[in-house]
This record gives sequence, structure tokens and C-alpha cells, in this order.
Amino acid sequence: MKKFQKAQVIYDRLKKQYPDAHCELNHSNAFELLLATILSAQCTDVRVNLVTPALFRKYPPPAKLAAADLSEVEETIKSINFFRNKSKALVGCARLLVERHGGEVPRTVEELSDLPGVGRKTANVVLGNAFNINTGIVVDTHVKRTAFHLGLTRETDPEKVERDLMKLFPNEVWTELPHLLIFLGRRTCIARRPQCDLCSLKDVCSVSRRSTTAPGKAPRGTR
Repeated sequence: MKKFQKAQVIYDRLKKQYPDAHCELNHSNAFELLLATILSAQCTDVRVNLVTPALFRKYPPPAKLAAADLSEVEETIKSINFFRNKSKALVGCARLLVERHGGEVPRTVEELSDLPGVGRKTANVVLGNAFNINTGIVVDTHVKRTAFHLGLTRETDPEKVERDLMKLFPNEVWTELPHLLIFLGRRTCIARRPQCDLCSLKDVCSVSRRSTTAPGKAPRGTR
């Protein structure tokens, strides 16, 4: 099977297996999604979703967060890892939104990436999920692992993985694709205990095929 055909098969099957795949960071607008995504760095979505309701209630507009006392923000998000650095990023981000963008979340990767705590990955999350602008493909640990297992890339650097995936999948699915791969990685292709027998992609997955042909051996690349 050629790589483009394989990519289409993978997308179609994942779409069928996970029809409800979506961004699992709770938010109601672009500003909330931006804050939640900054907090999600090296942290689970579950933990972020426990913290953000109080954060969003205290600082609904960027102007209020921009003027916030840093210690109060730290207290609000203290159960998040690296909460002090992330507090600085949240306040700094809000200040630049007010100073440069009239309190509105910008709609380009370049403008978003100039904000504290924001890189290309965060920018792609916000643009795709808040504005339906498909500028790239979000590559987190789940996307990187599952894409490698499925033979969609041989790279390990997230930016190189993103470029490989962008070549294989049409622009209109760039926001949806990582949700599908993340659902796969969290629910079926779990790093330490992949449930290959439940996966709709086991016949096109190199890890699943290896584990089938070599019983008793842990498949390489699953940890």
C-alpha cells in the first residue's frame, strides 16, 4: 500500500472508531483555549481542566488577567506543574494581548508565537480549534508515537513529524487529525500497554505486527 493510500485508510478508520474525537481542553472561547493550552505543557488535560474553571471565573477578559497580582494567579493554578513559570506566561500573554491586539486573540502563527508561553504547537491548537484555521498539525507525545508506529513518519522531532504529516493529509483535516491520533494514543495505543486487539489499524501498524509475530516480547518503541 502506498503511503498516501495508507494515510487515507488510517484517517477513515480512525474517523469511524472515534467519531467524537475533539479537543479535550475545556474552553468556551479563544482566550480560554489559549490559557488552557499554555497550562497543558507537560501536564495532562485532566489536571488542566480541574484548574481552569477557577482561573476563567477570576479573569474572564485579558485586561483583568493582565492587571492581576502574580501571586494570586500562582495560588489559582498551584496544582499545575511549573505553576510559577506558567503564571508569568499567563499574565505576560494577557498583557501583550491588551497592548498589541486590543484584547483579542490574534489569528496568525507568527503573532501568537510572539506571546509568552506560546510556540507553534500552541498556536496550531488555538487557530484550528478556536478559529477553524488549519495552519499546521499539532504534534504531542501521542501524535508522535502513534504516527511513528503507523509508519507515517520516521522522524522523532515534532516539527519534522508535523511536516511529514502535512504532506500526507489534506489541509482540511489538519486540525482533526491530531484529535484522532490522540484519542488512539490515550484509549487504545497506550504507551505502556497497547491494546492492539481493539485497534482498527492493527493490520497497518508495524508495532502490532511485530507483537503478533514475536509473542512474549515487548514491541520496540512502545515505551
